[in-house]
Amino acid sequence: MRLQEFWSRLAEQFGPLRGETVARDHVFSALGGRTAVEAIEAGLPVRRVWLAICEEYDVPSRER
Repeated sequence: MRLQEFWSRLAEQFGPLRGETVARDHVFSALGGRTAVEAIEAGLPVRRVWLAICEEYDVPSRER
């Protein structure tokens, strides 16, 4: 998954403003106590970050 696709899916799933908040403010234990943005900047695969968000927010499997 490319970074651009990550941001597009985030906006589609949560809306543009809430998607930004989810990525920048929410701390995920599955990402080592980091936000999604911090995890990506630390080098975690974007797909792994997306899946952690999906798990945390119960995104339906067909939309993952």
